[in-house]
Amino acid sequence: MEGQLQKIVGRNLRRYRKERGLSQEAFADHVGVHRTYMGAVERGERNLTLQSLERMADILEIDARELLAKPEKSASSD
Repeated sequence: MEGQLQKIVGRNLRRYRKERGLSQEAFADHVGVHRTYMGAVERGERNLTLQSLERMADILEIDARELLAKPEKSASSD
């Protein structure tokens, strides 16, 4: 399905951001983007470059591949 990877990345970003206690606005500030752009990324509406994906993973202190992984069924779907 087209766009599925974008949605997976968005859900993973939201989950890791929330786990670290960051608001969407605070995380967007760290990344250097506007909050509305970050919201669109988390909803799977925006395409990311690999460079952006790596930068976000670095800020979250995770391996970028974790953002690409399909969540297990036991993971919450915030």
